[in-house]
Amino acid sequence: MITFFLVGLTVHVVFFVSIFDIYFTSPLVHGMTPHSTPLAPPASRLVLVVADGLRADSLFTLLPNGSSRTPYLRHLIENEGTWGVSHTRVPTESRPGHVALIAGFYEDVSAVAKGWKENPVEFDSVFNESRHTWCWGSPDILPMFAKGATGDHVYTHTYPAAEEDFASTDASKLDTWVFTQVKSFFKSAKSNSTLKASLLEDKNVFFLHLLGIDTNGHAHRPMSQEYLDNIGLVDAGLAEVVSIIEDFFGNDGRTAYVFTSDHGMTNWGSHGAGHPSETLTPLVVWGAGVQKAQRVSEPQPYNNGYLQDWKLEHLRRVDVSQADIAPLMASLIGVPIPVNSVGVLPLPYLNNSDQFKAESMYTNAIQVLEQFKVKMTQKKETTLSFLFTSYQYISLCQSLISHSLEGLVYYHTYDRFFLGCSVVLGFVGWTSYVVLVILKTHASLNRHPNLSKQVRTERRALCTCIAVVIILFLLIQRSPITYYIYCLLPVPVWYSVLKESGTLTDLIRTAPSLPLWKCFGYFLLVAFGIELLVVSFFHRTMLTVGLTALSLWPLLSGLFCKAKSRSLSWFVGCLCLALFPLMPVVGREPNIHLVTCAGTLALVTSASYLWSSRHRTPLHLGDRQQFVVQVTTARVTVGKHMSVCLCLCITVFAKKN
Repeated sequence: MITFFLVGLTVHVVFFVSIFDIYFTSPLVHGMTPHSTPLAPPASRLVLVVADGLRADSLFTLLPNGSSRTPYLRHLIENEGTWGVSHTRVPTESRPGHVALIAGFYEDVSAVAKGWKENPVEFDSVFNESRHTWCWGSPDILPMFAKGATGDHVYTHTYPAAEEDFASTDASKLDTWVFTQVKSFFKSAKSNSTLKASLLEDKNVFFLHLLGIDTNGHAHRPMSQEYLDNIGLVDAGLAEVVSIIEDFFGNDGRTAYVFTSDHGMTNWGSHGAGHPSETLTPLVVWGAGVQKAQRVSEPQPYNNGYLQDWKLEHLRRVDVSQADIAPLMASLIGVPIPVNSVGVLPLPYLNNSDQFKAESMYTNAIQVLEQFKVKMTQKKETTLSFLFTSYQYISLCQSLISHSLEGLVYYHTYDRFFLGCSVVLGFVGWTSYVVLVILKTHASLNRHPNLSKQVRTERRALCTCIAVVIILFLLIQRSPITYYIYCLLPVPVWYSVLKESGTLTDLIRTAPSLPLWKCFGYFLLVAFGIELLVVSFFHRTMLTVGLTALSLWPLLSGLFCKAKSRSLSWFVGCLCLALFPLMPVVGREPNIHLVTCAGTLALVTSASYLWSSRHRTPLHLGDRQQFVVQVTTARVTVGKHMSVCLCLCITVFAKKN
């Protein structure tokens, strides 16, 4: 049994690891040629301001008196620039959000786990393509873009990591530090001829990373006064910095500005998931080459309920995906779009000629096509010619982007079906083997003698031949080493199933004598339970449905007539536990009274069952010891989660049934 357990554990570990090779692999490809628009760009420099953790509704919603907590940005939205909502992707964290903004691609989950402060993989970015980039902000964000840049043209200015204190009462000092450093930088540049000459060149980027709002949101929640006051501080600081920048460059009208956020935040002060409060972030763009505010006569068709609260339905709103901001910034200052970008240039933000827009869109299309071609070549080289199926697409500029992105996904997931079939084949084989072992061990089936030596040799030879063919097939395609494991694992598993063919034969012979309606009923019950668990991953309330159905088990199985009190306890316990999935998922403060009551209930019910059992059937020594452990555990769990306590109740009630 120990060997069986170890083998089973190994099989399931392999199945688990296969998920990362099938679904979580890096989408990056290398070897593309950067492309830029040949026409002169509208801006000589770009200022990117990212207010970390800023929700869209926190910025756009007016105060009860009708005024705005961000009067400067509100003025820009209504008069100077174009605004919209930037839609982020899960995980809504700072690193993948900034990678999407500045590099234009959505970082894979596995890549996020490989490192936070540095690049786990090499990728291109707007900073890398710029002539010079100056950055101010968090030491967790800025270094990863500086390390990934070729040459020495990305300059970072960060405060000490110890300043990022989530328990701080005033995290807005992080943003004040950034604004102070930027003002000092431009002041010193006036007397530094070398620095001033660099600043006066084109294709420069200035990046302000403001972490105060995110830190205050974690510490005090987004509805707190600290969070809202920090937004006002950012608005005032931004107005002052813009004035200093414009004054330094002599108000030449060649500076473009982008204000946005990497992610939002839930009402609990958390982020990382896909709730709209986390994925809807503000985007305000103004300055050189940017379309000014466009008034509309009819309300825009947005049904998310925000426009009415924001009082912006009279202005044209242009929503984008977060990765679209990278090609927008690249187009404004005339640098190549990052080679790994999957963003689509949002043309409504541009105020330029139709020729410039067409050239920019064409450059965007060619840049995406380059990725598609590299991905296709890689897959073609590692796939047998008669198995390779090329992806068809229409070569029109707008359609080309969409189809090339589909082609990227096509080749990126090219092996998914093949690997999925291998894993499913192995899992079905393993499940079959486990069922046969259980039947052989516990069911009253005839024991067939072992297979003859000749039959065993023939089957072993067949499995060996299959394994050799698989190995040669994978070798020719130069597949990763993990592919060999996924494809070869089903061979020994199914060989073990064939060894138990006698048990399967007995099962088939005795099938007519089995109560088919019971078998069918159990099958439906198990299928329903499994499906319910799967659905509960997306809708937690389905657990309530399952527990409610489970409470009826004594009635359906006939146990109610044999043990009415225990059946009633089972019924009540299941219904109490069914309330748990209906409660909030995340909370900052525990409900002490609820948890105490749950622990007390577990203690009382366990003790009452122990007392009532003395008047019926004496407990064995082992049962008595087990009850002592369970009652002690019930006392310890006072202050723990209610679900643990109620599960203990149900375990005790069901023990004798």
